[in-house]
Amino acid sequence: MSDDTKQKVQLEYPCLWVYKIIGSNIDEMHRAVAEIIQDRHYTISHSRSSETAKYHCLNIEISVESDSHRTSLYETLKAHRAFKLVL
Repeated sequence: MSDDTKQKVQLEYPCLWVYKIIGSNIDEMHRAVAEIIQDRHYTISHSRSSETAKYHCLNIEISVESDSHRTSLYETLKAHRAFKLVL
């Protein structure tokens, strides 16, 4: 795909954003989210678990103020040891 055909999605901030987090310990994941997001309002819900329940996917819905805020939260979540993958 050429640079001419690539289009960046334009978001209007503030907006609700959903991060999908995957990890192996649900309790540790919940604690990590609370530690990272702190006093901001968010909702967290269980999305699914692997067939063997070794991995769990949670959705975090939070209002983000800007592109840099959205990216910063993503990078902070991604860097935490409680999460195997952040989408």
